[in-house]
Amino acid sequence: MKKTAYLGMFLALALICSYVESLIPFNFGIPGIKIGLANIVVIMMLYTVGMKSALLVSISRILLAGLLFGNLFSILYSLSGGLLSFFCMMMLKRTGRLRIISVSAVGGITHNFGQLCMAALVVENVRLFYYFPALLLAGVVTGVLIGAAAQEVLLRLPKNGSER
Repeated sequence: MKKTAYLGMFLALALICSYVESLIPFNFGIPGIKIGLANIVVIMMLYTVGMKSALLVSISRILLAGLLFGNLFSILYSLSGGLLSFFCMMMLKRTGRLRIISVSAVGGITHNFGQLCMAALVVENVRLFYYFPALLLAGVVTGVLIGAAAQEVLLRLPKNGSER
């Protein structure tokens, strides 16, 4: 199968995850807390098909999901969090010192931090950073869950395209 077909399948899967997450009613009292189901796809791609492809799918998914299920502000916040998160995860993966769950946890934390920074810029109010402790905890919890799910899927995939 061609690389573009794989990227299309990963993008479709990430969009499905985004859609499913948009249907789940979460209200933790703090805006912006989500599970981040689509990040399972991104972290799996980071560990299997490479950084450029993972980045392309991540950005494409954020733009498409924002247009389909959100608005321009959701795209702005998601891009700021998603790009910061991606580059932090990419750098940590490159070191080879952390496992996928730890890399994903850092991704969850930095995603929330990136969104919080953008929100503070948009509303011109640094008091939003009072939310950071709660967002930090949420980022760790969701990042660990997403990393564990991605790790389990990767453990069960056939190696080198061979069937089990």
